[in-house]
Amino acid sequence: MHCHNYIAAPVTRRDMLARCASGFGAVALAAMFTEESRADAEVRHDPFAPKPPHFAPRAKNVIFLFMDGGPSQVDTFDPKPRLDREHGKPFGDTIEPTQFNDNGATLGCPWKFRQYGQSGIPISDLFPHVAQCADDLAVVRSMVSNFSEHTTANYFLHTGSGLQGRPSMGAWATYGLGSECRDLPGFIVLNGGTIPPGGLDNFNSGFLPATYQGSIFRPTGTPVANIRSADASERLQRNKLALLDKLDRHVLERAGSSDALESAIANYETAFRMQAVVPKLVDLSGETAATKRMYGLEAAFPHTRTYGAGCLLARRLVERGVRFIELTCPPVGDGADRWDQHSNLKSGHEGNARAVDQPIAALLADLKQRGLLDTTLVVWAGEFGRTPFAQGSNGRDHNPFGFSVWLAGGGIKGGTIYGRTDDYGYKVVENKVEIHDLHATMLHLLGLDHTRTTFRFGGRDMRLTDVHGHVVGDILLEPPNAKS
Repeated sequence: MHCHNYIAAPVTRRDMLARCASGFGAVALAAMFTEESRADAEVRHDPFAPKPPHFAPRAKNVIFLFMDGGPSQVDTFDPKPRLDREHGKPFGDTIEPTQFNDNGATLGCPWKFRQYGQSGIPISDLFPHVAQCADDLAVVRSMVSNFSEHTTANYFLHTGSGLQGRPSMGAWATYGLGSECRDLPGFIVLNGGTIPPGGLDNFNSGFLPATYQGSIFRPTGTPVANIRSADASERLQRNKLALLDKLDRHVLERAGSSDALESAIANYETAFRMQAVVPKLVDLSGETAATKRMYGLEAAFPHTRTYGAGCLLARRLVERGVRFIELTCPPVGDGADRWDQHSNLKSGHEGNARAVDQPIAALLADLKQRGLLDTTLVVWAGEFGRTPFAQGSNGRDHNPFGFSVWLAGGGIKGGTIYGRTDDYGYKVVENKVEIHDLHATMLHLLGLDHTRTTFRFGGRDMRLTDVHGHVVGDILLEPPNAKS
């Protein structure tokens, strides 16, 4: 029985908070799941389907030529006569802490610089072939990085963060735009033989759906492991795929959204189509003998042949509509540790340049003659530069305070030099360009506003440029307007 004369005491604010505290977390968690499920739903049906850009793009594809190890800016694209004048003398400026601190005297450049093209851009004798393309290049001499150690600097260059596990710029590009190629991944890494420090996380999809991570191809030999099944007919392969798809989708219906499972479905489908497409991709019988020679496929130096094959495949991938292609360097050997010459600078840089110079020039010329350079952005960059003073007696240490990269094609104003370092080539003194600025500029040329290219993760709109980045308008054919 109830006593109708009893009136329950009102709930105090303290009691209400005590009773509902656990519920607040559930509400927040539900909201986060809703946000992330909405982001997943955008790509669930067809993650590679082309998506509209934010504004009219100048570039459709990107080829990123990663110079693993850090080429020396003062020996490639940023001549400093003062180094030659003071060669062997104590360094005349304050030295920042370096990676190994075995600092020697001022080290002059072992190569001559010459001016090329109508623009007169100075390029060292390390790159006689790339020098012929000077009028297509925008050389940025004022790059800086936040890190001086390879792994963190590689993550920063690739993902905009020095932390492991963030999405690579190739993943962001394919997430933002999809891909025009239905039979190949949208982000392909052509591994010349050396995975850079930091490993495959340089090409990761991070918190983006797994379908956007980089797929590793080899430019020579078998391009993709297990691309062919020797004991299975095409019909049997189709039947296997159909069964897997049916089982996976049945699990999805019961368990709900799962990035891992949905990505696996998309990857199975892509892998099946690749079985027919990849052998044709790497079949160079249709290329002329002159084209193969131009890329260095007949060169005496084996690493030129390897990198040449990668550059030629990059052009063929662009023709097929693959959105983002990255090339890593071959392991040159003979004392050269990638571009990371802490000793034996001359022989090491010469070996690396010999491997990549002719193929890169061929790639630029080939894209141009086929009318593809206008819509293909080519970026040449290492994770940092090198010191103007010696490490030991004949090497250079890491230098994140000022280094050079170049861009070509895809809306870039060729024949341009942007930014300036001091008289030693040590630190930026004019028009500093940060990694976030480089990323913002690359996305801009693809038609993406870097501030709007976001993915909801952990309750925050994440982006490649974090909360930083500005488009470097002075190196573009069309400077960005207020809306873009």
